[in-house]
Amino acid sequence: MTLDRISWPLRTDRLTVRPATVEDLDALGRIQNLPEVVTWLPSSAGTQADYLLRMGQHSLLPRTLAVELDSVVIGELYLHVTSGWAQREVADGARDCEAEIGWGFDPAHQGHGYATEAAAELVRACFQDLGVRRITAGAFADNDRSVRIMERLGMRQETRGIRTTLHRSGHWVDNTVHALLADEWRGADRPAAGARA
Repeated sequence: MTLDRISWPLRTDRLTVRPATVEDLDALGRIQNLPEVVTWLPSSAGTQADYLLRMGQHSLLPRTLAVELDSVVIGELYLHVTSGWAQREVADGARDCEAEIGWGFDPAHQGHGYATEAAAELVRACFQDLGVRRITAGAFADNDRSVRIMERLGMRQETRGIRTTLHRSGHWVDNTVHALLADEWRGADRPAAGARA
């Protein structure tokens, strides 16, 4: 599924969310290399050349959204639309019905609710514009900030893996996956994503 069913950019009261471009990669790579951010990422950005290579090799740019505050990139959202598991006879009905989301923000802009605000607007776009039926987000279980964002979005913990992930620190750590169904989202009290333009 392409994301052209979303009217870009998305806007909240304070933020603009749009597909990331090659021009954003300097800012996004810098954010990913910050110690407070890289500790929670699956891979470090490394040098800017390493970061650019990884973004290209894994086709990550089309899944990356830049989050701007006053025209300055302060973070990113991740959006990957996938098909749900289905038996073969009904597989067409599960095509492009799920989305995995994620986020990473410059610590200088944390503590102001920006990540929750941007993620809430992305959740809205996933359910209303893309029509997915289920959203998931994963994190290291000790990443309290991300887990709190998931909870504020109304997501529920579906799994907690005990020492399932080898962290670059050399320790096996827990992970968590949270999820939200479209019908749960429609009936929930949600954080305000702000006004849409």
